[in-house]
Amino acid sequence: MHRACIFVPLKCWKGTAILNSFILWEEILPGSSTWSHILKRGTALRIEAIENSTNVGAIFLNADNLSERLNLPDTLKAQQIARLTTGSVLYSDMGRILCSITDDTLGWHDPLGGCSDATLVAKKYGRSTYQAAKNSWHQNALDGFLIELAKYGLNSRDLMMNVNFFSKVEVSKDGNMRFIENHSTAGTAVELRAEMNTLVILNTCQHPMDPEKSYAQRPVKLTIKKVEAPGPNDFCRNVRPENSRGFTLTERYFL
Repeated sequence: MHRACIFVPLKCWKGTAILNSFILWEEILPGSSTWSHILKRGTALRIEAIENSTNVGAIFLNADNLSERLNLPDTLKAQQIARLTTGSVLYSDMGRILCSITDDTLGWHDPLGGCSDATLVAKKYGRSTYQAAKNSWHQNALDGFLIELAKYGLNSRDLMMNVNFFSKVEVSKDGNMRFIENHSTAGTAVELRAEMNTLVILNTCQHPMDPEKSYAQRPVKLTIKKVEAPGPNDFCRNVRPENSRGFTLTERYFL
């Protein structure tokens, strides 16, 4: 089995103004699992860590034109950043904005570390098969991404650099990268607002640079909800002049 999910009943009450009236769906995504959803424009995905030291790899594509996808080099260069947090946006390779980070209780998410593959996982944690270990078998993020991409008619040619939410990688002046252990704690969360209809693919395998010697499966809580469109005073729009231009290009796309 590729993945298993525990579904939480919808929380929606008509005629009320409380936050739960905007929640469309809640779900627990187990550790070492892959998940995908077309996050519609006007909705947001909130990812919440349930345990400490969580990692959630993520890739993003324009659901209406799958040849347009996340470009992390442009995302970092345009915003002059090496980490993602509130106010950061995720640029496509066409200069438009796929998603914006509208809320973040952690302050640092890794856009540099990449994802694990079968060779790395076998070397770090040993070989394990589903036949022998069932749902505890040792999976890797790369194969998870490829399996999920295949559901949309895509393959290895459509892979891109991924974000690692809840992980922190620092880069020293000499260019060395260092993974920061115990960065995230249970209850930390990040919220992504879709600026276009965005195919979001998540994977909950451990970060490839995580020095932890034991194979761990750490679940996360996913919440999808309705949100307001970004106005002229939106923080993500105004955090950088480049972002303002990116929002303009994205809004023109829907005219």
